[in-house]
Amino acid sequence: MEIRPAIQIQAMIKSMIDVVLPAVDPEHKMAQEQAQLIIGTLKMMGQRLPLQFRYDRKELDEYVALSVELLKQMRGSEKTQSAMKELGASQVEGAAVLDRARAEPGELETAVFDLRAKVGALVKAVGADGEAASRDALKHLILDAAENQLQRELSWQAALGYSDPAELQPIENLIGVSPAR
Repeated sequence: MEIRPAIQIQAMIKSMIDVVLPAVDPEHKMAQEQAQLIIGTLKMMGQRLPLQFRYDRKELDEYVALSVELLKQMRGSEKTQSAMKELGASQVEGAAVLDRARAEPGELETAVFDLRAKVGALVKAVGADGEAASRDALKHLILDAAENQLQRELSWQAALGYSDPAELQPIENLIGVSPAR
């Protein structure tokens, strides 16, 4: 099961090119154009997806900076003061979010892949020469972790219909996302 959008997008492009587009009636020009538009949009999404986090981070950075300048320079009466107070609170919150968003998405993914590999290496090592109690503990820890990962992956892809969504927790619960304000 693949949850990485970059790989999913490539699979959709391939399916559109190899299966869907050839099945579309060549005489139906609008359908042909729409299929090509879908392929082009998917290609653009695939190219831009790695930049989305940086784009959002840059936009937040720009708004935080703009807010600082606005708060320094704006003057007015009741409505202006009220709006400035609200902007000031949002600017502080935005700056805090920006501070927490310094790691690059690739760094996060690399850290995940590195830890996966090191966990796998430890499993092999303990299997080769670990104490019996360690092998027993390892089995339980790995099975629990695998179950949690499987639940996240099934929930992540619930909309595809492979699993009954009623039997799954919402992905937001499984990854610790707070409800939207």
